[in-house]
Amino acid sequence: MRLASLLVLLPVAAPALSQDLERGRTLYESYCGICHYERIHQRLKPAVRDLAELRDMVARWAPQTKHAFTLDEREEVVQYLNESHYRFGLGRPQKR
Repeated sequence: MRLASLLVLLPVAAPALSQDLERGRTLYESYCGICHYERIHQRLKPAVRDLAELRDMVARWAPQTKHAFTLDEREEVVQYLNESHYRFGLGRPQKR
């Protein structure tokens, strides 16, 4: 019964996730990109080793942007960075 309810919700959740990722990208580009560019996330020795550290890093640096990020906005930035760069728990990106 639970699997059936999850399958029913899946088509609804996918567009919401896409919107959250786009919002995270917009927030990142608008406020974080002022001080550094995306290649910082592709260092040979990354400063972030898991999703918890990524959340901590975003929370630590968010005040430097002078934007009062909400918890949801910070999480959207985390999810965007994870999807686009880090891929913790997501596997390899699919080729398009």
